Amino acid sequence: MIDFLLPSLLAGLGIATIAGPLGSFVVWRKMAYFGDTLAHASLMGLALGFLLNINIYLALLICCFGLAIVLVTLQKQKLVATDTLLGILAHSSLSLGLITVSFMDSVRVDLMSYLFGDLLAVSPADLLVIYAGVVVVAIALYVFWRPLLSSTINEDLAAVDGINIDLMRLILMLMVGLVIAVGMKFVGALIMTSLLIIPAATARKLAHTPEQMAMIASVIGAISVCCGLYLSWTFDTPAGPSVVISATGMFLISQMFRARTD
Repeated sequence: MIDFLLPSLLAGLGIATIAGPLGSFVVWRKMAYFGDTLAHASLMGLALGFLLNINIYLALLICCFGLAIVLVTLQKQKLVATDTLLGILAHSSLSLGLITVSFMDSVRVDLMSYLFGDLLAVSPADLLVIYAGVVVVAIALYVFWRPLLSSTINEDLAAVDGINIDLMRLILMLMVGLVIAVGMKFVGALIMTSLLIIPAATARKLAHTPEQMAMIASVIGAISVCCGLYLSWTFDTPAGPSVVISATGMFLISQMFRARTD
């Protein structure tokens, strides 16, 4: 059992560890819908990869990064409200990806594995991709933690301090896009955002500082991965959704604990 689950466990722990601090920024900035937009758009990247016969991870990165840049650019134009813009981009890119896949008769695509993940089908090569992405995001968070935090708390004060607000927003979006791109195959496009949001939302009730919240969110995510894989192995349930259900259970427990202490 351990030998079979070890690659999946390492993959899940890697994604959960970096999703903790990154998800904290998503929760603080109320960017949950942006994560969903990237997750939906990742299917367009999947279709692009098969259509152009290029590496899937590269196609996902191109799509997620491209969408993040387009979003930041359109936000500066202030043509429509951000939530409206996210809705347009999310559903348009998802529909375009699904239409593209439907026309590729010569390519067999298991959409279910990309929509809901296949954490139990992790190879050593996949682990290298995951941990390469984790290291890149971890370094970026370490370097830009203070300016990201300052611009999250108050953009006006951060701008007065000389912080480039637009650059920080773009860097954060690119990091979210990178995590979604490397995690899509294993957790799934439709629930990858849950692994960013739920542990961070749970940690918010337990932490007293931003750094504490980021670390607690990583721990909660890691525990959710372990519990989800155990449920998947024991009850033969899909691994990705089982991880999310485990995270949701921990969130509900934290809410009940807080209600009793209040």
